[in-house]
Amino acid sequence: MQLSRLALLVLGPLLAATVHAHDYKLGALTVGHPYARFTVDGQTAGGGFLSIDNGGAADRLVGASAPVAERVELHTMRMEGDVMRMRRVEGIDVPANGHVEMGPGGHHLMFMGLKAPLKVGEKFPMTLKFQKAGELRVEVQVEAPAPGRDEHKH
Repeated sequence: MQLSRLALLVLGPLLAATVHAHDYKLGALTVGHPYARFTVDGQTAGGGFLSIDNGGAADRLVGASAPVAERVELHTMRMEGDVMRMRRVEGIDVPANGHVEMGPGGHHLMFMGLKAPLKVGEKFPMTLKFQKAGELRVEVQVEAPAPGRDEHKH
């Protein structure tokens, strides 16, 4: 009995971390931890984030769709003088044997025309469209911002 409790104490955090991490593979591409920020009543747009690791030839993320929104757009943010500017882009390059981090303050997804608020703890499906690899269905976790995290550094 004591051994099983000890095993649970030692292995429990490792198992929890494994369950929390959610990666999806499509050929040489690995999409890691797709998540969206929660939204409030009346908010019509929300941000989505993920990482893409590419173990093969260059590709390009060219679109996405999700049933929670009328459309999903690819966006980027950058500083122009003292002003942070967000703009829609037609695609996001995924370099050969490279990594793309889509996070607050940089490349990200925008869920436009939300059909209902996104609530912490909920999940929803999203389909990513890559120029060469094709389509990949992922599950997006709705999260609150991490306490003390600078959302504009990436």
